[in-house]
Amino acid sequence: MHTVKEAAQITGLTEHAVRFYTDKGLVPSVQRNRNNIRMFDEESINWLHGIKCLKQSGMPIEVIKTYIDLCLEGDSTIPQRSALMMEHKEAALVKLEEAKQHVAHLEQKTALYQAILEHRSPDTTNPGNWDKIRHMHSDVFYSSDAKK
Repeated sequence: MHTVKEAAQITGLTEHAVRFYTDKGLVPSVQRNRNNIRMFDEESINWLHGIKCLKQSGMPIEVIKTYIDLCLEGDSTIPQRSALMMEHKEAALVKLEEAKQHVAHLEQKTALYQAILEHRSPDTTNPGNWDKIRHMHSDVFYSSDAKK
């Protein structure tokens, strides 16, 4: 049996995370000794490893709880668990596409900054200067009619 500190060391989680996960009911096999101190057997350590993997994938705690509850119901829930993983995968792919768009935008911005640093372009990044350069970027500024 392992203490919270030992469980944290074994899993690479913080002691706070171990306590948090047990308080949320995510470690069904956790036990308590006569002093009400959490004690973790190998199954509990396995649950913590599983929680860590799911959390690192971006899965919300509520969904992890659903997954664990399904696991506890047994093999009959394999189709639901599979569907849950597919939904999570699809959500992760959406986030990945968003991240790619963010990176593309940042690549444009860093190229612009490089041009500014090399004096090939005026500083168009500072909103304090936009009145001076409005003519250069009329497509991104509101028309005078929109201000009224």
